[in-house]
Amino acid sequence: MQLDLALKGTWGGKRRNAGRKPGPHPKTPHRRRPRHHFGHPVHVTLRAVLGSLRSQLLYPTIRIAIGRATRHSPDRFRIVHYSVQSNHVHLIVEAAERRALSAGVHGLEARITRYVNELLLRRGALWADRWHGRALKSPREVRTALVYVLCNFRKHSDRPVPGGVDPCSSGAWFHGWRGIRAERGPPPLAGRAWPVPATDEKVPVSRPQSWLLRVGFLRAGRVRLDESPRPDQRHVARPAPAP
Repeated sequence: MQLDLALKGTWGGKRRNAGRKPGPHPKTPHRRRPRHHFGHPVHVTLRAVLGSLRSQLLYPTIRIAIGRATRHSPDRFRIVHYSVQSNHVHLIVEAAERRALSAGVHGLEARITRYVNELLLRRGALWADRWHGRALKSPREVRTALVYVLCNFRKHSDRPVPGGVDPCSSGAWFHGWRGIRAERGPPPLAGRAWPVPATDEKVPVSRPQSWLLRVGFLRAGRVRLDESPRPDQRHVARPAPAP
């Protein structure tokens, strides 16, 4: 006869203080991503394990990857704006639907990882977490995201930055700067620009197709060349679950 032993269960179930502890950048939970509307741009944040993405060594390679990713399938996924910071990348993208959005971001992540690993003769993952994404549904939200992405370098600088666009961003192709007319040439840079590799295309981003990114955000006002995100502003996306 099989005897039952009265053993107290010690594995599984809810336990006090169990699970991964939150850090300065809590991990994105694995949930299903919300339904995506093609007319709503998305602010995407990619956080890397390296801390030199803006360097003369890495940034030109990352720019090549961004340009090729946005030209891969522009009718399905477009990178309209970006900025590369020391250990993370901000993007504003457009996508036809949810699967196109996920596939486009994952494709960009894989492309940047491959190019950077080949350049540095390294192996392994480049990204510290799953990507964050937030849909932008109003002119005010889009303008706030544009300021956060294109002017983010001022937030991370430990000294005053003169008016101008971030050389490690798509600010040179942004049409919403206050007092800048395209026919008079590109806006001034706020820092030194690294040389463009011979394998790079002239423009690494796509023209916006959504109303919000073309003209809608202008209802909330043009962006100043010396503008910066508010100190209390954290425009990273809500947790962006997986498909």
